[in-house]
Amino acid sequence: MSPSPAPSPSPLLDWRVRFGALALIWGFSFLFIKVGTEGFAPFQVTFGRLLFGTAVLAVAIVVKRDRLPRGARVWGHLAVAAFLLNALPFSLFAYAELTIPSTLAGICNATTPLWGMLLSLVALSEDRPTRVRAAGLGIGFIGVLTVLGAWQGFSGLDVTGTALALLASFSYAVGWIYVRRTLSGTGASNLSLAGSQVGLATLQLAVVTPLFTSVPDSIELMPLLSVIALGALGTGYAMLLQYGVVAEVGPTTAAMVTYFIPVIATAAGVALLDERLTWNTPVGALVVLAGAALTQTRAKRSRVAAQSSAPAPTPPVVGMRSAGAERVGTTERRP
Repeated sequence: MSPSPAPSPSPLLDWRVRFGALALIWGFSFLFIKVGTEGFAPFQVTFGRLLFGTAVLAVAIVVKRDRLPRGARVWGHLAVAAFLLNALPFSLFAYAELTIPSTLAGICNATTPLWGMLLSLVALSEDRPTRVRAAGLGIGFIGVLTVLGAWQGFSGLDVTGTALALLASFSYAVGWIYVRRTLSGTGASNLSLAGSQVGLATLQLAVVTPLFTSVPDSIELMPLLSVIALGALGTGYAMLLQYGVVAEVGPTTAAMVTYFIPVIATAAGVALLDERLTWNTPVGALVVLAGAALTQTRAKRSRVAAQSSAPAPTPPVVGMRSAGAERVGTTERRP
């Protein structure tokens, strides 16, 4: 009798470690943005983030000998996706964190699946809400009002900065719906689509940044390191991490990283930036996450069908991926 082959090591530990690293990187992205804006203009932070993220993805594409997408139409859709999923929301978050704490920005990011479900009611005829998902939408927005302290007239809250952060999350939701409608079945790999998308966003910021900013008189070390980490880790390496997690355990499990991001962002902001935390912020964040989780539920049959027919989602964008991306997005694999 020939000896039986040795059992292969279990991959569970490997994907869990990568999952935890992904949550940490995206959670710390809001801290990196905050520190980056202390030495650079918001557009410069975004451009640096995209530039270093593109560099990491370009290296991955070369190493894997992957091919870039083909066709002018595909590149046109990628340019729009780059604006909605990278250039615009990254810039909005950078501007928002000039006046709001990184903890609040991280919590606002968690509203993306709420916006995604709300938009899908209009844009995706096949994605109709159940009572549970509709309840989740209502619960989620109650959580947003709790975070913002609506009962006390939003006192002490910077309305403009908060609105910019919520608009950034809304842009993610719009972008994922657009991607689902235009970039499914292109034949290109998720890695090439993600790398091309981030590269196009870099070009967009390369045009805009010089028009609205000037070269800093001096470059401080910590803001520079934060921008490098934000791009290389939060926009480049994190997208590769999620690509592997999605391929190994599926998009449903991978999307759960969304629910850890605001927790880590809040802990990092309070511990490392001494940001003030009132009771309504963590309580409201938990309500938002509960509502967002409910909006992702669907009938068992439709969930199985969706997972068997839909390609794995592409990374939001850059540094942060939204749970809504699995439901309203499609292109291989963000984030």
